[in-house]
Amino acid sequence: MYVKLIAHTPEPEELVFSAARLCYSSKSTDEILRESTYKSPKELIEKLFKIGHHSVFEHISFTFAIEGISRVTTHQLVRHRIASYSQRSQRYVQEDNTQFIIPDSIMKNDEALNLFKEVMDKSKEAYKRLLELGIPKEDARYLLPQCIETKIIVTMNARELLHFFRLRCCNRAQWEIRELATRMLREVKKVAPHVFRYAGPPCVISNCPEGEFTCGKMEEVRERFLSL
Repeated sequence: MYVKLIAHTPEPEELVFSAARLCYSSKSTDEILRESTYKSPKELIEKLFKIGHHSVFEHISFTFAIEGISRVTTHQLVRHRIASYSQRSQRYVQEDNTQFIIPDSIMKNDEALNLFKEVMDKSKEAYKRLLELGIPKEDARYLLPQCIETKIIVTMNARELLHFFRLRCCNRAQWEIRELATRMLREVKKVAPHVFRYAGPPCVISNCPEGEFTCGKMEEVRERFLSL
């Protein structure tokens, strides 16, 4: 899996700082932006979280290049609607040499792995044969498995990312999108450490909401995400 932050709002935390100050100041936007009083956004950003003033985080956005994930995962990813997506098209890109994403549970089981590879090989052969028979790529793709590798570019604002991390970093999330979310979080923490300081599953800052379905590893999870 390859995840890289390829673009983001310049000086994202300073922009959040300025937007928040504008809400509580009689000064003009130009005056606030010109002022050199900006030092550390940490205290203000923490206060914004505590009082529930989250709209200011919508002003900053982050764009990721993602490769080496399956269509299983992108089907889950695009359910997050406050985002922009550009995915490699199976209508126009021929998929006969594309790789497949294999879950660890299958990799660790020789019999399961052999069966998996056998079916994947057959699907590749069938796909190629359909193309040879003149079937358009947009129709031949109907027999391709969900585990086929894909590439996608994703843009989200910080507020949606915080929601995304809350759901998808949790141990209850499916393993592949959980790994994707964790890698995305690691990337944004490099450029906006205060905004994403407590990002991750709910148990990073509060009790686990999963009830009887909890993983029971709250302390371990909290420590892992606070140290990313």
